[in-house]
Amino acid sequence: MTPVTILLILFVLALVLFATEWLPVDVTALLLLGALLLFGLLKPKEAFAGFGSDTVLTLASLFVLTRVLLRAGVIEWIGSTLARRARNATAMLRGMLGAVAGVSAFTSNTATTAVFLPVMAGLSRKAGLPASRVLMPLAFSSILGGTMTLVGTTTNLVVSGALPATGLKPLGFFELAWVGLPTALIGLLYLFFIAPRLLPARDAHLEETLRAYLADLTVAPGSPLVGQTLRETNLGRDHGLTVIAVRRGDGTTYGPPADFRLQEGDTLAVEGPTERILAGTGQLGVFSRSEQKLQEEEGTARPGDVRLVEVVVMPGSELLGHTLKEARFRERYGCSVLALHRRSRTLERLARLRIQVGDVLLVQGSTERTQNLGEHLAVLGDLTERRTDLKKAPLALLFFLGALALGALGVVPLAVAAVVAVALSLATRMITPEEAYGSIEWPVIVLVACMLAFGTAFEDTGAARVLTGSISHLLAPLGPLGLLAALFVVTVALTQPMSNQAAALVMLPLAIGTAKTLGYDPRPFVIGITMAASNSFITPLEPSCMLVYGPGRYSFLDFVKVGTGLTVVTFLVSMLIIPVIWPFHS
Repeated sequence: MTPVTILLILFVLALVLFATEWLPVDVTALLLLGALLLFGLLKPKEAFAGFGSDTVLTLASLFVLTRVLLRAGVIEWIGSTLARRARNATAMLRGMLGAVAGVSAFTSNTATTAVFLPVMAGLSRKAGLPASRVLMPLAFSSILGGTMTLVGTTTNLVVSGALPATGLKPLGFFELAWVGLPTALIGLLYLFFIAPRLLPARDAHLEETLRAYLADLTVAPGSPLVGQTLRETNLGRDHGLTVIAVRRGDGTTYGPPADFRLQEGDTLAVEGPTERILAGTGQLGVFSRSEQKLQEEEGTARPGDVRLVEVVVMPGSELLGHTLKEARFRERYGCSVLALHRRSRTLERLARLRIQVGDVLLVQGSTERTQNLGEHLAVLGDLTERRTDLKKAPLALLFFLGALALGALGVVPLAVAAVVAVALSLATRMITPEEAYGSIEWPVIVLVACMLAFGTAFEDTGAARVLTGSISHLLAPLGPLGLLAALFVVTVALTQPMSNQAAALVMLPLAIGTAKTLGYDPRPFVIGITMAASNSFITPLEPSCMLVYGPGRYSFLDFVKVGTGLTVVTFLVSMLIIPVIWPFHS
C-alpha cells in the first residue's frame, strides 16, 4: 500500500474511534501517533514536535492560570457580587447569563459553569423559577462566551496553533470576536426569550448532592456583618448559609429572628454546603476559632502542606459521646474541625455537639496529620482545592490579565506571557506545584500534540491533496458560501460525538485544502470550522453541559430540543458575518 492509502485508512479508523469513544480520545491519539511512526510516515522529530509547541505550552499554562483564579475565589466573587446586587430576580438571571458569557471569554467554559452553578440555582429559587429553566442556559452561555477570544476555549487555541504548519497566520487574540460577539449576543437573546418556552419545568436536586455541614464562625473586627440584622446580611439568599444559633458572651440565642443585629465577636452556628462555608470565611469577615487556635499552636505551615479533608467517624472511635473539646481533638490529632455533617438535622452549635457514629467532619491539618488520623476516622475525600483565599485575588488577576494583555498586544508571544505568569504564580505561592500539575487536562494536551503531528503527516504524504481534491470536485458546484455552509454543518455533526478539539483538527486540513484547490482564501473556512467546533449544543456530551445534566434533571431530548435552535442561530449568524469580515477572495 502507498503511504497515502495507509494514512487515509488510519484517518478513518481514528475518526471512528473518536466518534464512538471506544477508547479515550488521548489513547486513540497516541495510537495514531504510534502508527504514523511504525509505518514510517513521520520521523520521530516531526512526531514529537507537537509536545513542545507554543500551542501545547499555552494550553497547559492557561489551565494552571485558571486554577489560580479559582483558588483565589475570583470567579466565585464575581458571581456572588452580582447576586447580592439583585433587585429584579428575573432580570438578574439574564444579567448573570451575560456575565457568564463574559467571564467564559477568558477562562475555561467548564470552570465557569461549575463556579456559577450554585449561584444560578440560588437565583432561580429567588425568582420562583424551576432550576431546569436556568441551568442549561448557564452551560450554553459559557459555550457562547468561549467563541469571542483566542483563549475563550481550547478549541480556538488548537486551531490557531495548527495554522502556521499550513502556511496561514495564527488567529488574532480578538479576531474571532467579529463573529463570536454577535453570535453570543443573539444567542443570549434566544436563551432569554425562546429557550424558557422549550425547557422543562423541573426542580433541581443540587442540594441533594451537596452535604450540609454545621460550622461555628466568629464575626471578625471590620466584618461587613457588624451592625447588620440577619435579614440585611442575606446570608441565606446570597451565601446559601442558614444561621442556627448565635453565641454572644456566655449566652446563646437559638433560632435568632430576622431582626437580630450582629456584633463583633458573635459566633454564628451556620448550616450550608462545604463550598458556601469555605467561601463565607473569605468573603464575610468571619473565621473558625478552631482553625485559628491550630495556626497559633502549629505556627505557619509550609505552603501547600495544609490539607482539607472529609472524614467519617467509625464505630470504636474515642470521640463517640464527647464534644470535640472534651475529646481534645486538636491536641490528639493536630488538626482542626471546621464543620460537621449529620444526617439528622440539628439546631445545636458545633461546639456542643456530641460526636456520633456516621458523623462527617471537615478536617484541616498538615498532609502528615490528615493521613494519620487512625482507623476510626476514615478519610472520604480531599477537598483542599475547594478552599479559596480572596486575599490573593488581586495578584491572581494581575498575573492572568497581565499575561492576556501582553499576548493580545503582541508585546511578547502569548505562550511566553502565559508561562511567565505561571512561573510567577508558583514563585509567589499562589498555587503549589502539585496543584499546578493536577490542574492541567493532560488528555487534551496529548490529543492536541498528537493531532498536530497527524496534520504534518497529512500534508507530507500527499493525503491532503488526494482527499481535498475529491471533496473539491464534489462541492465545487456549491460555490464558496455553500462550501462554508457544508463544512460548518459537517463540523457541527462531528463535534457532537467527538471532542471539540478533535473535530476541529480533523476538519481543518480538509477545509484549507479544499479552499486552496478551488481558489478561495482559506481564512473564512478556518473561522467557520472554529465556530462550528464549539457548537456542542445538541447533545449533553460537552463537559459544561454534563455539569448541569444531572442537577437540572434534564433528558437527552431536552438538549436536542433547545440546542438545535441555538445551533441554527449560530449557523445563520456565522453565514451572514464570516463572508463580510473574511472575504472568500483575497
